[in-house]
Amino acid sequence: MYRQASYPERLIFQYKDQKSDHAYWLSDKDLELVMNYLPENMKRTEDPNIPDLPENLVVRHFTRLSRLNHAIDISTYPLGSCTMKYNLKSMERLSSISDLAYLHDAYPDDMVQGLLELLYLLDKYLCEITGMDKFSLQPSAGAHGELTGVLIIKKYHEVNGEGGIRDEILVPDSAHGTNPASAAMAGFKVVEVKSNSEGTVDMDDLISKISRRTAGLMLTNPNTLGLFEKDVLEISKVIHEAGGLLYYDGANLNGILCYSRPGDMGFDLAHLNLHKTFGTPHGGGGPGAGPLGVKAHLKEFLPIPVVEKEGEKYRLNYNLRHSIGRVKEGFGNTLVLMKALLFILIKGYEGLRESREKAVENTRYFLDQMKDVEEITLTHNPRLMRYHECLLSAKKLKDKTGVDAKDIAKRIFDYGFHPPMIYFPLIVDEALLIEFTEDETKENIKSYAEVLKKIVKEAYENPFLLKTAPHTTFIGRLDEVKASHPKTMTLNWKKARERYKDLLEKLASQSSD
Repeated sequence: MYRQASYPERLIFQYKDQKSDHAYWLSDKDLELVMNYLPENMKRTEDPNIPDLPENLVVRHFTRLSRLNHAIDISTYPLGSCTMKYNLKSMERLSSISDLAYLHDAYPDDMVQGLLELLYLLDKYLCEITGMDKFSLQPSAGAHGELTGVLIIKKYHEVNGEGGIRDEILVPDSAHGTNPASAAMAGFKVVEVKSNSEGTVDMDDLISKISRRTAGLMLTNPNTLGLFEKDVLEISKVIHEAGGLLYYDGANLNGILCYSRPGDMGFDLAHLNLHKTFGTPHGGGGPGAGPLGVKAHLKEFLPIPVVEKEGEKYRLNYNLRHSIGRVKEGFGNTLVLMKALLFILIKGYEGLRESREKAVENTRYFLDQMKDVEEITLTHNPRLMRYHECLLSAKKLKDKTGVDAKDIAKRIFDYGFHPPMIYFPLIVDEALLIEFTEDETKENIKSYAEVLKKIVKEAYENPFLLKTAPHTTFIGRLDEVKASHPKTMTLNWKKARERYKDLLEKLASQSSD
């Protein structure tokens, strides 16, 4: 069983200046030359508040910190609705290709034909996979793709003379939180659509909320419960008859990959989370990519430029009549886009279909392992097929023992696994959203189910053990109130040094270089 590392490690700010071995990187003469090119208002008047350290100490420090974390390279990571796929190491090698890394759109098109060809090829593959007609590769994350999409919806209605009228975006109550956030950032009023007893969109409630003010509906399919929205064609019909647009949140595309396409369901726009479906790095602050695709009637609204092909040449097209303008500099996050292209080329059509099949199969296998656990149960109609993920509820366990979803999640760390998503979606009490991607083995899935069964048993026998978990990690359970309250949050080193002086001194004395 994997055990997370646990040892004291000082903060980088607590190191004292030491003789550095990197003076040879830049001579005083070179430094003076560089400084002459900088405007005065960009030059520092004092040294930065970081220690001067040799490279080996910096590498050791951050390597030790990395071992205090959990990662998909270490153990099972079934974070629901996040699709934590393994990142192929062959894809990572692309990051070291400087000929790709240093290209940008300030070069003449003739000098970047190779890169433009690759970007155009990715565009075409994504169109084929989703049923869209053209993609912008600029958005740098899924939420960024969403914002780009709702800005297009807004511009579309403005061009059609309804900008001051259509000011509402409909969002299901099971949607990802970024959906209402993106709509609100674009200036829309968010109208929530309820789910029915089966966990899908309540058609009666949807129809009752469609009006002259409806600009569009944002929909995930399969949804965050792992259920396919079987009424999607009817949803598309009523939204379009009302003059609205239908937006596809591509976060869960892995559940239908190469089996069905958003464009064939009636969606007008679709963003993709490349880290969820095409195995690019996930999280850590970036870089990411969330390409946005549109049907032909919205192509003129895409961010500029887009890559197009004329004869045997590729070019950047800045001439889109109704473009919302740039949403990111350059071509987008080029290396992330290239990793996704490589993933598609390695897998091929059959491999992508197989990815979806294995992901769905793993969900079914897990649910079969959990079928006799009465305290952690599948929500909504158990007879409906679950796709890439499944939503369980620990409400019965909480009612019987006081142990809640948060306690379960904390305790899972002690068994060497990462917990699932908890308390999302908000429509389910004590939610546990679990997603095993195609990369996970049956052995590990079975072990994960066994851990949940052990935790249920522990909840009856020793609930205090769960209430105080985790016990094997370097950082134990935090005081969640203090961790999130403005008066007690510590957002910078200066404040931390004042507030936790004794603790930091103890930490420094126990750690070594």
